[in-house]
Amino acid sequence: MKSTKQLHQTIINQCKNNDAKAQMQLYNLYGKAMFLIAYRYVKDQFIAEDVMQDAFIKAFKNIDNYKNEVAFGAWLKRIVINQSIDQLKKKKLDLVAINEEITTNREDDNWQVECDISVDEIVAKIKLLKEKYRLVLSLYLLEGYDHQEIAQVLNITESTSRTNLLRGKKLLREQLKDTSYAAGY
Repeated sequence: MKSTKQLHQTIINQCKNNDAKAQMQLYNLYGKAMFLIAYRYVKDQFIAEDVMQDAFIKAFKNIDNYKNEVAFGAWLKRIVINQSIDQLKKKKLDLVAINEEITTNREDDNWQVECDISVDEIVAKIKLLKEKYRLVLSLYLLEGYDHQEIAQVLNITESTSRTNLLRGKKLLREQLKDTSYAAGY
């Protein structure tokens, strides 16, 4: 009996041979999770569905580039995130470059939130932020991207990424404070 990992690898190998049934199996395995990732960025169900579909098409076209260096889900997730950001760029996302001296203010890096707040509650508050802050916070805090990666993905400078992160954290902290979640402020 094959393990789940072996089964997934078999399906991926079949996809590399343009097997439509295997592509559908892969879609069924990862579709819901990839939709949720897309939705987190684009905040619209129909656009998220389109983004997810486009990401799967791109993944199937480029599946020969998948070399098992990372989990397939992680590889696909990166495609979905990039597709989501490309979609937002189409909407002419306004990411304004900020003066360098603003980024030297590092006092916002030491903030804490009480332990009784859930990740879902924080993510809900992040969703309320302006897109430029929401995107940087999501990529940095939720997806683990660094400022160099964020700058490349969003086509902004690293200093703009840092500034939007600091400002986003400040706004998030204010929202959490307003709901009595923030500690020490």
